[in-house]
Amino acid sequence: MAWIRRVRTASGATAVQIAESVGGRRRIVAHVGSARTEAELGLLMVRARELIADPGQGELELGIDAVAPKAALVGPAGDAALFDVEGSRERSPLVAAPRVVATASRVLYEVLVSVFTSLGFDAVGDRVFRDLVIARIVEPTSIRDTGRVLIDLGRKPASEKTMRRSLARAHEGAYRDQVARLCFAHATGSGDVSLCLYDVTTLYFEADKEDDLRKVGYSKERRVDPQIVVGLLVDRHGFPLEIGCFEGNKAETLTLLPVIRQFQARHQITGMVIVADAGMLSATNLRELDDAGLGFIVGSRTTKAPIDLESHYRWHGDYFTNGQTIDTITPRTGVNRDNDPALKTEPVWNPQTHTSAWRAVWAYSTARAVRDNKTLNAQEAKTRAVIAGDKTTRNPRFVTTNGDARTLDEASLTRARKLVGLKGYVTNIPHTVMSPSDVISNYHDLWHIEQSFRMSKTDLAARPMFHHTRAAIEAHLTIVFTALAVTREAQTRTGLAIRNVLRQLRPLCSATLTINGAIQTFPPEINPEQQAILDALTQANLRH
Repeated sequence: MAWIRRVRTASGATAVQIAESVGGRRRIVAHVGSARTEAELGLLMVRARELIADPGQGELELGIDAVAPKAALVGPAGDAALFDVEGSRERSPLVAAPRVVATASRVLYEVLVSVFTSLGFDAVGDRVFRDLVIARIVEPTSIRDTGRVLIDLGRKPASEKTMRRSLARAHEGAYRDQVARLCFAHATGSGDVSLCLYDVTTLYFEADKEDDLRKVGYSKERRVDPQIVVGLLVDRHGFPLEIGCFEGNKAETLTLLPVIRQFQARHQITGMVIVADAGMLSATNLRELDDAGLGFIVGSRTTKAPIDLESHYRWHGDYFTNGQTIDTITPRTGVNRDNDPALKTEPVWNPQTHTSAWRAVWAYSTARAVRDNKTLNAQEAKTRAVIAGDKTTRNPRFVTTNGDARTLDEASLTRARKLVGLKGYVTNIPHTVMSPSDVISNYHDLWHIEQSFRMSKTDLAARPMFHHTRAAIEAHLTIVFTALAVTREAQTRTGLAIRNVLRQLRPLCSATLTINGAIQTFPPEINPEQQAILDALTQANLRH
């Protein structure tokens, strides 16, 4: 005869064993394990019954029917229950098999909350807002569906109405102001904001009609839907500092100064350098940035090269060497004679003497020249095909139309080929402060803000937008802005893209089971690679 017995061990745990009686003597056949909780005991009892019932699961070949009573932790050694025999259905009720009540990615939720908290965002004092930010990072979706995401993360969600009230509070309670100040404190605490990057993007709406904010304008995605223009200012590493929302038909150049002024007013900043691409290159922007005591590095348009490099072309022709840089000047507006082509030496920009010009740095790259020539060759081939009637399309580049006749604009094509491989940069920073290589290097940091915009559009699904009122749109941008800060910080700490972090941590599900009348939650098994990510995210909190 075989049975299951429970024994109190010296450590205070309850050992579950399988015993049998042979010739009137009791002996231990197998030690199943030791339990310290009712739930653990229930699991061990189930395992013991499986071993008795199915010889294929272990070394036992007992061939007896198992009865499954509700187990209880045994008392102290010497207690009568030490050898509690499970042999009578009349004496003990049957116990149901263990069941999974729920699973949740609690580990992911908790580690993202820890990053949120380490950035100081708990100062907002709105847990619903925090949950909306975390849900936006994990699985961007509608407000109505956000509850499902939070349940998957082991978080009891607020009602949809409560979430919408949180959005209203985010706008009315100036949450963005608080978050922006905390982002600034984090950026200055871990580095500096002496150089900031600025760019704009467009976010479209699934809507048919325009209003005062949502308007049809130039779309980077070539869409014709109503949209808004969003300006974003980040530090040199891509960590967000300021965000601005503008009408969908507003020109990009008109968004720069409002965002910069808002940032300056909020933090009382005077000396800093703004880096932006050629889309921000306007005489007004550069003049007002300079008047405000701010430095700038802005991409120049290639079409300005013949003016800026007139001396070089006269004395050296169109020959450049790979990696060559030319430090010269460029007219602030139109054309002037500050750069005299009669002089072989390029002028050194001086803000006191060159009051009608800015400093210009031009660089030549052989690799860029190869790419530019490839593009021009494709454009020329397309142009010739259109002229020959082999293609029917609107006039491409380098086509000259005279009545019904189309001809190749040889002069324009020749001018374009003279400019291949060149990239220009306009700045008001003297060469004594920043070398040409540093100007170029700082400009190339713009990829960080481009990455932040890609994260906002893809990982955080900032578009399309379904809100209708300006307040709701601004609140949505506040959620995205905060989520972007958390994801950038997570990426900085782990060295991994946020998608990789989510892919590795979301499957770590804790399981809540009901066993032997008790309910208990068991943590997931974590492999070394996952643990390294968790350590990187949480140990950084200790340093902050």
